[in-house]
Amino acid sequence: MRLWATEVLPRDGRAGVLVGRVAMDDGPHVIAARDDGLYDLSALAPTVSDLLELDAPASAVRAHAGLRLTSLDDALGAGSLLAPCDLSAIKAAGVTFAESLIERVIEERAKGEPAAAEALRLELRRRVGGDLEGVRPGSAAAQALKEELVRQGLWSQYLEVGIGPDAEIFTKAQPMSAVGCGALVGVHSRSEWNNPEPEIVLACAPNGEAVGAALGNDVNLRDFEGRSALLLGKAKDNNASCAIGPFIRLFDETFSMDDVRRARVRLVVEGKDGFRVEGENAMSKISRDPTDLAAAAFETHQYPDGLMLFLGTMYVPSADRRGRGQGFTHECGDIVRISADQLGALVNEVTDCLSAPPWRFGARALMRSLAARGLLR
Repeated sequence: MRLWATEVLPRDGRAGVLVGRVAMDDGPHVIAARDDGLYDLSALAPTVSDLLELDAPASAVRAHAGLRLTSLDDALGAGSLLAPCDLSAIKAAGVTFAESLIERVIEERAKGEPAAAEALRLELRRRVGGDLEGVRPGSAAAQALKEELVRQGLWSQYLEVGIGPDAEIFTKAQPMSAVGCGALVGVHSRSEWNNPEPEIVLACAPNGEAVGAALGNDVNLRDFEGRSALLLGKAKDNNASCAIGPFIRLFDETFSMDDVRRARVRLVVEGKDGFRVEGENAMSKISRDPTDLAAAAFETHQYPDGLMLFLGTMYVPSADRRGRGQGFTHECGDIVRISADQLGALVNEVTDCLSAPPWRFGARALMRSLAARGLLR
């Protein structure tokens, strides 16, 4: 898969402050994407985690000259554009939209069997779909709705985190394990019902402040999680099952949290079999504000290396692919494109998680690379 800069940059090009990582011969370098190439920020911040902790990171990046390492076209052609985060924890907020809430309840009731999904979808939408719209989680109205759903025998663990007082925050992937734009993303070989999840990912400093955002693909196994919520780890965290990129756009005068709240995240999946599906994730419909989700993540935990927080999705593909009633599932070779005007496009090809390049470069390897370059201080 050959990508070009014009395919992945935001609609306003490099007007904002775009930071990320690129693989070089001596290890990964923190970079800024500028008009004429990717510039090394290592002297300013040897890791992205250090960068997120700077005072006014966008201003600091703009003021730092750095050395030009390569062009974005060449980095994409070489497959060397990495996920734009390193030591930060990678977490995700689940069930943050009414639309995806219904799909989670379907998975639970279908026990991981896609053939049962459509009838359940129609029934649940008829009985509770409209009631969930506009309900503020944890409110008195949410509590009243919960009591009514319990009375109807429709309560679910997913409804609990969707409209209850406590947000679902779970570990999506290990630090350093996310793949970047242009890389292969992995789906478990035993999964027969799975999907991409197009999301915005907040980049948070260690103090809990969100300082930027990126695009993310929270690759999900619907059959595994549907069989048991205790399989969430297996459904979410596999080799190459987390993609983030192409860059973190830092908050500044061109891009703010309000832009995140207004964003429309688009998904297009194109298969070698000619199958195509597309949809949109309207962040204006999120049930919990992004700042509230970040606060929930930091409420009883600390992240000294920062946090990348997936905000959830309202769009879950459900179009039949392998036959009537089978719903959507990935095939190897699918091209997944997740895009938003101000964040660009995250593009990946789907493969089996064991066929994707194994994750070998972790925190120890990064420390050795930084030490060899004289950047540890």
